[in-house]
Amino acid sequence: MKTPNQYLAGLPTTIFTIMSQLAVKHGAINLGQGFPDTEGPQDIIQVAAEALQDGRNQYAPLTGLPELREAVASSNRRFYGLEVDPATEVVVTSGATEALAACLMAVVEPGDEVVVIEPLYDTYLPALRLLGAVPRCVRLQPPHWSLPEAELRAAFGPKTKAIMLNSPMNPSGKVFVREELELIAELVREHDAYAICDEVYEHLTFHVKHIPLMSLPGMRERSMRIGSAGKSFSLTGWKVGYVTAPAALASVVAKAHQVLVFATAPNLQRAVAYGLNKDESYYQALSSQMETQRDLLRDGLHRLGFETLPADGSYFIVADISRHAEGRSDVEFARWLVEHAGVATIPVSAFYDPEGDTPPQNLVRFAFCKKPEILREALKRLEKALS
Repeated sequence: MKTPNQYLAGLPTTIFTIMSQLAVKHGAINLGQGFPDTEGPQDIIQVAAEALQDGRNQYAPLTGLPELREAVASSNRRFYGLEVDPATEVVVTSGATEALAACLMAVVEPGDEVVVIEPLYDTYLPALRLLGAVPRCVRLQPPHWSLPEAELRAAFGPKTKAIMLNSPMNPSGKVFVREELELIAELVREHDAYAICDEVYEHLTFHVKHIPLMSLPGMRERSMRIGSAGKSFSLTGWKVGYVTAPAALASVVAKAHQVLVFATAPNLQRAVAYGLNKDESYYQALSSQMETQRDLLRDGLHRLGFETLPADGSYFIVADISRHAEGRSDVEFARWLVEHAGVATIPVSAFYDPEGDTPPQNLVRFAFCKKPEILREALKRLEKALS
């Protein structure tokens, strides 16, 4: 029998699956995977439930329901001053992961180089390699997650087609500042490239401002900006994403979306449109809640002797395990934590290209998008295991 796709067949079981399985086996608190343990706003859920009964359950339009595209355009204007045509510059997708794939398909061809920044979300590299693209990885420098200018400049070249930028960033919690964004924009313009901007945590920043790369001079026509209802409304299972892009790019993204999925659940689209139109107090409360949970976990980790790296956004905080590892790698220590402390984390080395240089071995990622009582219990378990 002929072999299946060799690249996909050769991909190992992800560390996320492994750690979640270990968490179940050992009855551990799962601070590995990034999903909230509470439901999203009940009014949004109620809108979705009612929409199932309104007689509009057939295929939605390819690019999304008009009310959701209008809500996405309005959100761009309200938060970032971006004027967007909802009819031609918004594409609704089945989650941000599909949006990433559609955006890549829209601009990348075999042999093209794409700049990516490590540590990175785990689907970026497989998606690029399946398309025949060549990733050019640039590593942020811990412990401050600084962006190395010389390395970034060196990663761009004649074959560069795009950069993938994740801000606020998973797993680091970094929010790129204007000076860094201006450097990236300069290089994108200089090399006539595109920017695929994964901004799913746009409303989860803590006393810093999220700045879309699209809002910088010369970037409006080069950027595809991806948002996620799952992150903005704590409804990760809904898998509703949206791409904002100039009309010429959005039309190609839509063609990729047609090949991949075609349409997204209409009742969920109507509910997300309702959610996006919430006033700013909702988004401020969401950010404040997550910041409180971050501080609870961060302060507790500090008391236990872990140093933590800056986390100005997202669901995640990274801790340095050096004082407790006793020679174990991050993978070994993460396994030890789930088995002996009953707390699951993710080793940060999993967020680096396995074909690249050796990644840091002293960092693990904690998710703080959990109830305060769950975070407190996790800290108690860690204290008992480490004492």
